Amino acid sequence: MFRSDTQHTDTYYAATAGDRLLPRPSLAESLRVDVCIVGAGFFGLYCALDLARAGKKVAVLEASRVGWGASGRNGGQMIIGFPCGMQRLKGVMGYARAKEMFDESRRAVQRMRTLMREEQIDCDLVEGHLEVAVLQRRVADLTDWISECQQEWGYDKLRFVDNTSLPQYLNSERYQAGIIDPEGAHIHPLKYVLGLARAAERAGVQIFEQSKVESYVEGPQAITVRVAGGVQVQCDQLVLAANAYVDRVEPRLAARMLPVGTFIGTTEVLGESVCRSLIPQNHAVYDNQFILEYFRTTADHRLLFGGKCTYLGGTPTNLPQAMKTNILRAFPQLKNVRMDYAWGGHIDITMRRMPDWGHRNKRVFWAQGFCGHGLVPTRVAATLVTEAMQGNTERLDWFAGIVNPPFPGGERLGGLMQAVGMGYYRVRDFV
Repeated sequence: MFRSDTQHTDTYYAATAGDRLLPRPSLAESLRVDVCIVGAGFFGLYCALDLARAGKKVAVLEASRVGWGASGRNGGQMIIGFPCGMQRLKGVMGYARAKEMFDESRRAVQRMRTLMREEQIDCDLVEGHLEVAVLQRRVADLTDWISECQQEWGYDKLRFVDNTSLPQYLNSERYQAGIIDPEGAHIHPLKYVLGLARAAERAGVQIFEQSKVESYVEGPQAITVRVAGGVQVQCDQLVLAANAYVDRVEPRLAARMLPVGTFIGTTEVLGESVCRSLIPQNHAVYDNQFILEYFRTTADHRLLFGGKCTYLGGTPTNLPQAMKTNILRAFPQLKNVRMDYAWGGHIDITMRRMPDWGHRNKRVFWAQGFCGHGLVPTRVAATLVTEAMQGNTERLDWFAGIVNPPFPGGERLGGLMQAVGMGYYRVRDFV
């Protein structure tokens, strides 16, 4: 019997995933594997698939359900690059390495498309992405990014859309200009992560749901992973892929990461003609505010709209109405539309919005700090981690120079400090 707190949250994604949500067994007896992975989200499952294809015996332990966390609840936008920005990455690891990571993010998007095709993962893939500016003074940020991509990263596919042409792509007076990225896309993330899990299982991976890891011990011969219920997994290498939920498994990692609440709402079915009147080319869209909003239409012709952040826990009062308020700033013509779904979840934020990827003694590996932009970077992280697990740590070690300090005072005080800081940036977003 599955407990209610380990079922998928009541999201649009869960409601439309169909029979893909069939449960998997929990770990009932101890076992020995080459690799144990804690967490069945994007990063953990990519690692599992790559390692199984390399001949490793792999077990994945998930405290809830596959894709229960951010991997199955996010905005579904496939975007190249990193949330910290390429200039910050260059400042830490140098131009050549940052360029390699930019290129790796592009390769990651192509790997995802290949996986969808080869493993027949039907996840409502739609090509094309649009970044827009709300404020006139931030139009320059769009043109600067186009120039940076051309001059530094060798990427010349971005196309600027001025205010006159923007209605061909986004029919809203709120936005001033945009950038079209043809290599971006959007998907149904829960369908995708569930398809990724099935691909991993076909490669020989064992996935156990409702198998909460309580702790682990590094012994001289093996790592022992202790699971609720008294069973355990012994392994040669361990991957920590719990991200925002890593706290009790690995407090040292948790100290450098703050779980931040973010929210999404989905309208009733609008019909294809209404959806194309809002976003004519069906791109995924996000704005370049510091506290950004993002939206797209779904395969069954709804508007899915995300935004808002909470750093102190809790959910906005009347979340469906709160999300509709945000929608109406962009699309006031939807004032009489009903909200069918609204939900929240946690993303893993580092203090400086920098990736926190690494290993300890080539035995324990991790990646966190995806900062709400994890659909593509999780694929990059898994590539680097799995190649390191097989002996080549060079590219993963490039991230060792990134300092992600612990949040002062832990989650509670750290959340308060972030809330104060975000208040400042929220004012900057509209002044």
